Amino acid sequence: MRVVSLVPSVTETLLAWGIEPVACTRFCEQPGLPHVGGTKDPDIAAITALAPDLVVVDREENRKEDAEAIAAAGLGLHVTHVVHLAEVEATLWALWAAVGKPDVNPWPSDEVPAAPPISRRAFVPIWRRPWMTINGDTYGSTVLRACGVHNVFSGHPDRYPEVTIAEASGMRADLVILPSEPYAFAERHMAEVSAVVPDVRLLDGRDLFWWGARTPGALVRITAALA
Repeated sequence: MRVVSLVPSVTETLLAWGIEPVACTRFCEQPGLPHVGGTKDPDIAAITALAPDLVVVDREENRKEDAEAIAAAGLGLHVTHVVHLAEVEATLWALWAAVGKPDVNPWPSDEVPAAPPISRRAFVPIWRRPWMTINGDTYGSTVLRACGVHNVFSGHPDRYPEVTIAEASGMRADLVILPSEPYAFAERHMAEVSAVVPDVRLLDGRDLFWWGARTPGALVRITAALA
């Protein structure tokens, strides 16, 4: 089956399943595969020229108008949408069926660790200038909860609120988590957020925000990294 993936975590998952997409986006971190633009600006003409059997898009990662253009071109379309960790299993089974039911177990439940008790309270910035974070209605927040970490802005009404360091300092966090994406936080940024709490940890943003084949291992790695 010829598959184009416009979703970074799906591209990674397909490769883990032994399926090599005929193309993906430049954000999929797969330099060996042809690229057809970005997640928000895919090259519809280039995708159509590849004559794929299926194009995979995501409701949050990609734009509705691009999905509609792909469908209008007569191409097969599979849409994913994961907001909570609990949705990953069903989403992976649906993706597995859509790509022809390869000879893999899309959700190895025996590799999914049991959730530990909540023992940490974390501030999790996802952007800088302005500072932004996530609320509880996000995949990353539900992953943290499954790793024993409470997101201090989980009750915020906005999914991706702008906040200040002063606001974060008042949320009684005992940990700051700096993920490597969507903003590329690195060691040089740690001092900026140490005013919230001195315990600042860098974390692979793909483990926190990319659902898919990596999810079981990501839960293990995050739990260990934040212990």
